[in-house]
Amino acid sequence: MDELFEAILSLENQSEARRFFRDLLTKKELIELSQRWRVALMLHKKVPYTKIELETGMSSTTIARVHRWLKRGAGGYRLIIKKMESDK
Repeated sequence: MDELFEAILSLENQSEARRFFRDLLTKKELIELSQRWRVALMLHKKVPYTKIELETGMSSTTIARVHRWLKRGAGGYRLIIKKMESDK
């Protein structure tokens, strides 16, 4: 996994990231990851589960799992959200 993370860290912009992840993942996997990220952002903004379900099509089980990781995971979601907020 370290080699994968090093490869990701070497990406310089969104275009490079888009190309790399499109080759690495199937379209379905990429959509799933994108949706989980969207759910994490919505949960961070305190959007209710029902609205998240309607807007993303994700199941309440997946939303609950993302919420659990957001609150008690390794801190990755919170780290990136914080970085993105400070960049604004």
